[in-house]
Amino acid sequence: MASNARLDHRNPLVIDTHELGRRPGALQRLTREIDAPADLGIPGVVGVPEGTPVELELRLESVMEGVLVTGTTRATAKGECVRCLEPVELELEADFQEMFSYPDADDRGRVIAEPGDDAEDDEDRLFIEDGLIDLEPMLRDAVVLALPMQPVCQEDCPGLCSECGARLADDPDHHHDAVDIRWAALQGLADTMTDGEKDEMSGAEAGVDEKQEK
Repeated sequence: MASNARLDHRNPLVIDTHELGRRPGALQRLTREIDAPADLGIPGVVGVPEGTPVELELRLESVMEGVLVTGTTRATAKGECVRCLEPVELELEADFQEMFSYPDADDRGRVIAEPGDDAEDDEDRLFIEDGLIDLEPMLRDAVVLALPMQPVCQEDCPGLCSECGARLADDPDHHHDAVDIRWAALQGLADTMTDGEKDEMSGAEAGVDEKQEK
């Protein structure tokens, strides 16, 4: 539904439709390059960094109900590979289409919108306010839908070693020798022994072997 806050025509994502007019069938094409707003993408996963260029190609068509906006956005998104945690850069292209409805107005020109039969559908509607339309909600939806929920640096990224965290793509032959957990404690004890203690133990084991032979 219409917001109580008035739209600012100086906002690059706010489009003035007065030039388009309300005659059904009227068309207007626009091309804009804007700075990406904050939090454009999937928070904590991947998104378009704030302030980086975002290209917009727009087609505005006047219809009986309002203005139909069709367009394409292009930008560069950045994130982190979910497998190896390396930086990821993606060239994003997203198409979108949205209807902006003409609101009813009272005798003072204030924007009012009567809820429709379906309350949920009414909440999702976008409205023209004083001849202005705000593209930001539509842009955010389009970008989120076009971005991967789990970005990877490459489709076959092997990820990280579960033992030491090494990046497996840098060392395809990387591996760790498997140690039987039943011998792990003895191996740790052997690592802490001095050479002299090891020699004494070896000598004792040799004596036991000799007795067993006799």
